Amino acid sequence: MRALPVALAGFLLFSVATASQHQQWIVQTSGLDTNLRGVSAVYFSVKAGEEPVPAVWACGSNGVILRSLDQGKTWKRLHVKDGDALDFRGIVALDEKVAYVMSIGNGNKSRIYKTTDGGETWMLEYSGKRKEIFLDAIVCRFPTRCYALGDPIDGKFLLLASADGDAWEELPRDKMPAALLNEGAFAASNSSLFVNDHDIYIATGGGSAARVLYSPDLGQTWSVTETPIAADNVSSGIFSIDARWGPTIFAVGGDYKDASRGSRSAASSLDGGKTWQLSKRQPGGFRSGVSAISGSIAVAVGPSGEEVTGDQGVTWVHTDSLNLNAVDLLDPENGWAVGPNGTIARFAGWGTMILRNMLPGVNWRTSFWDSAERAHVSSFPVRLVTRSRNPRLRSALSLAC
Repeated sequence: MRALPVALAGFLLFSVATASQHQQWIVQTSGLDTNLRGVSAVYFSVKAGEEPVPAVWACGSNGVILRSLDQGKTWKRLHVKDGDALDFRGIVALDEKVAYVMSIGNGNKSRIYKTTDGGETWMLEYSGKRKEIFLDAIVCRFPTRCYALGDPIDGKFLLLASADGDAWEELPRDKMPAALLNEGAFAASNSSLFVNDHDIYIATGGGSAARVLYSPDLGQTWSVTETPIAADNVSSGIFSIDARWGPTIFAVGGDYKDASRGSRSAASSLDGGKTWQLSKRQPGGFRSGVSAISGSIAVAVGPSGEEVTGDQGVTWVHTDSLNLNAVDLLDPENGWAVGPNGTIARFAGWGTMILRNMLPGVNWRTSFWDSAERAHVSSFPVRLVTRSRNPRLRSALSLAC
């Protein structure tokens, strides 16, 4: 969906993490002339036999792409040739060297680039050839299986796929449900599209209902379900969906033009998206990003702050007041989020403190491992196996997948 307003500030990027701490988040960069909208973290091995470390990539307006290989202590700015005017809204990291980045805008402003050398060079892989094309999100299920979502064209959502990691083509849309009037997907946090082994979820907004389009066979057949998240105008709907720990699915959103309104901004499904329930205790306002580390535990971020749930989205507990757009969690103790004014924030061991002190009835460690060990093969992206540095989780997910 068309870009949200971008707030720009003076240029000042701290390459060394600041000491400021906002409860469970540590701000690592701020002051860069960009509104960061995409973040992707993945574990990689520096040397064989050594403990994996995270590679964190972020992107935003004014052609900004950032990467850190030392848990955010330092950040390197990367450049796409002639791309300083592009608005990068989505980024997917496969390791410390390979990543995809997606820009938004009408027609050829919607582009997909790929790097295989850590961002030193970027190859243009896709550019919209029709003025109606407007990309919203990009995900990769495997290094050679990637998908990108675009706003509806001729009444149905555009879905691109790459089977080799290089060439992109449109998937057939004849069996896809028709889009509602003014319906689209929000390009706010690169999380309106979710893909795992066989399933595709598209989260929508802008129409008369906030809906989830679902395909159980990677786009061959489709169904659609309405959710109770705020709708009825072009600025409201679902902004982010996370289904990696299915059958529990988390969705957040609301109305970005009424960001302080906390009603109908979060809902969850316990049956793979067939039915949806509003959270009994809502976040403190509009939320643009959600990321889960188990079937019970997830974090939501937005302009007025952050919340954590430990009970499958029934209750959201406020933790911080940073202005953040997007979030990506690796595990219960490692994750990053990004926001306006070049803000990048890192989790600071939030899991133990918040879930023990603020949600005393939740055993977050048991919840996390139960979800991992009971998961069905279709519930997990392979990246959870490869990017987790915890041997127990890697073993459990390897068996499941």
